[in-house]
Amino acid sequence: MAEMGKTVICQLIDTEAIPLGNPMYIPQQAGPLQLTELANRFLNNKEKLPYAFYVSGEELLVPVGTYIEKRRVSVEKTLTIVYRQQAVFRTRPVYRISASIAGHQDAVLCISFSPDGKQLASGSGDTTVRLWDLNTQTPMFTCKGHRSWVMAIAWSPDGKHLVSGGKAGEICCWKPKTGELDGSPLKGHKKWVTSISWEPVHLNYPCRRFVTSSKDGDARIWDISLKKSVTCLSGHTLGVTCVKWGGEGFIYTGSQDRTIKMWDVTHEGALCLKAQLKGHGLWVNSLALSTEYVLRTGAFDHTGKQYSSPEEVKKAALKRYDQAKGKCGERLVSGSDDMRMILWEQSVSDQPKMHLFGHQKLVNHVSFSPNGQWIASASFDNSVRIWDGITGVFITTLQGHVGPVYQISWSPDSRMLLSGSKDSTLKIWDIGGRKLKHDLPGHADEVYAVDWSPDGESVASGGNDKCLKLWVG
Repeated sequence: MAEMGKTVICQLIDTEAIPLGNPMYIPQQAGPLQLTELANRFLNNKEKLPYAFYVSGEELLVPVGTYIEKRRVSVEKTLTIVYRQQAVFRTRPVYRISASIAGHQDAVLCISFSPDGKQLASGSGDTTVRLWDLNTQTPMFTCKGHRSWVMAIAWSPDGKHLVSGGKAGEICCWKPKTGELDGSPLKGHKKWVTSISWEPVHLNYPCRRFVTSSKDGDARIWDISLKKSVTCLSGHTLGVTCVKWGGEGFIYTGSQDRTIKMWDVTHEGALCLKAQLKGHGLWVNSLALSTEYVLRTGAFDHTGKQYSSPEEVKKAALKRYDQAKGKCGERLVSGSDDMRMILWEQSVSDQPKMHLFGHQKLVNHVSFSPNGQWIASASFDNSVRIWDGITGVFITTLQGHVGPVYQISWSPDSRMLLSGSKDSTLKIWDIGGRKLKHDLPGHADEVYAVDWSPDGESVASGGNDKCLKLWVG
């Protein structure tokens, strides 16, 4: 128990290790509430903002005196406390199946909520894309146009378009309101499509351009209005596994040739290879940007505010992007077959900022939390690992799955993480408490795809049992 009247000397620092004021004596009974008051006062915040506090990477949930006693920390030394701003809204934990929807005739390979969280799309081995009505929890449209498996799907960040990429290499553009094919399938890739990413709203609105990556070694930029490929990004010597269109106007491609290429598409009509990011020893499997959540959702946020003009939409999206980018800028993380990840500060250097070691098998999927403060990695070693999103320092291992972890998705408030595994379960992890919050069994086979709705209301999952499941709090 923290004793009344006793004090401890503390130093508040931000995630960049920049001190907030000078070291100060605080009562040992002071906890997160009192520290939040202090942080708001020191930062001169007009409106009170929520903060979480960390000592040696562990969230402080008790009075500092209790922590010192429990961890046997010397009261003679200055206790360094890291403060991190939290989301002003809270996402409800998901813990029960709301609907189990049959419809696909083969495995569900990819799923994605629309940026406003109102619609859900899935792609399957049965060659169809399906759109689901989240209000009635029933299939809305069955979209036919692919000749083989649907490997990737992506909503435009304004929610007006949905595109999907197939195993045969074709791209299909869909009208989400009717489920109709918007023109003929687009051809250009010679092998299957691995990944799709849209140009951010703050760079160009209305949404028109998106980029795809393929096993054929190329990435292609497409214009949905012109219905054609406008640029081919070629240079990789093996298949391109993933592509991201960043907020600064650069496109990032990760490849089986072990490199990441950074393409400058900021100049109209011109394209140049800005940098090659080298450091991995085997295939690059996954890329993630620290700004990804706001790039995916554009001008949509938790307030549900509507905008009357394209200029307002672009302005709102830019404001959200600038906030997400923060002082540290847009960062990139890559995951590889070499069992490690690399954190890059690609606007500063083409050299790795940090190598993230620890996984015992290949890293299948990496993802930044919406606030950019954490990185999560999913591996075939059956574990999920959490890392500091700014420094790359290892935080904790989340163990509980008994099979490879295929995909992960963050709650919009960055407080929870969802994982789907070969072991047929989903799991919800509490990031602050570094522990399992809810175990979600229910699928009859491997879970390939998971997504947490951007509005935080529900989770969707799909896999080898051909069933799409919706989960709610």
